[in-house]
Amino acid sequence: MTTPLALSDFDFALPRELIAQHPAAERSASRLLDGRAELAADRRFRDLPDLLRPGDLLVVNDTAVIRARLFGAKASGGAVEALVERVEDGNIVVAQLRASKTPKTGSIVRFADAFDAEVLGRAGSDESLFRLRLPSDPLALLERHGHVPLPPYIDRGDDADDSGRYQTVFAERPGAVAAPTAALHFDAPLLAALAERGIERTAVTLHVGAGTFQPVRSENLAGHVMHSERFEVGAGAVAAIERARQRGGRIVAVGTTSLRALESMALRGRLGAPLAPAGGETDLFITPGFSFRVVDLLLTNFHLPKSTLLMLVAAFAGHERIRALYGHAIAERYRFFSYGDAMLLASTVTIR
Repeated sequence: MTTPLALSDFDFALPRELIAQHPAAERSASRLLDGRAELAADRRFRDLPDLLRPGDLLVVNDTAVIRARLFGAKASGGAVEALVERVEDGNIVVAQLRASKTPKTGSIVRFADAFDAEVLGRAGSDESLFRLRLPSDPLALLERHGHVPLPPYIDRGDDADDSGRYQTVFAERPGAVAAPTAALHFDAPLLAALAERGIERTAVTLHVGAGTFQPVRSENLAGHVMHSERFEVGAGAVAAIERARQRGGRIVAVGTTSLRALESMALRGRLGAPLAPAGGETDLFITPGFSFRVVDLLLTNFHLPKSTLLMLVAAFAGHERIRALYGHAIAERYRFFSYGDAMLLASTVTIR
């Protein structure tokens, strides 16, 4: 009997200088590790059309990153930092709050020296999340007064360049507080080259939450509670997938978020049944042993040690394979995490 993998099996040593602090000068000039074959190949992301076949289907995530980070102060003068997780009806947001002393229910926090928000209390069982009532449309206030929510491993404040570069060219539906980073490598010339090669594209939506950076603390992976995110796979995307399958094309998920949306959709139906549009909340936690129903190839960045995303790619391509690819990437000085480089993986366990 094979011993189940544990949290420590997903740890690795990463030199700090390999954590990308800024985007590459050009989106498609990032490096791409082609990890499909036994021998990995070092490429550039703009080589992607040569690595795919006419008839393949790219599935991208069309979520847009909102300016979700706010800085403010309590009436006492104590500093407060908020990271908005999601927007609800009635000008209410759910946000992580950081302060020397947690704001009390009913208290007022003034953000950006521009507007007041009322603390309504904790949001469910997660002690880091609070509900706040804003005075007007939250998305408009965030766009005007918020900051780009760069990940915690980028140790600088956001600047003007991040407003464009921490947003994909596919971004249409505001709601994410972290970028679907594999898609950050696409630009207009690359999209034109893919279309010329006969590679089609469709979009799904998964609004990435700050929980994507939540560490796994349980050595037994079954003890981890996955964060929930909103997703939608519409009729157009389902039809595009079916057309690709009929012509023998492969389904290429651009990023782990697109993959989780597609596989969450598939799990709503019976194995072997036609795919159907789906949406709502997903807390799908993909670990080795998971059987993929939709995705054949995955474009993804390099992920944090002991993260749920590293577990996902290990489930997709094989644990030992991922360990070898990450070792190659470190030795070859690839750039890691959100503003880093990418790799292309093939599934070992896709079923229909």
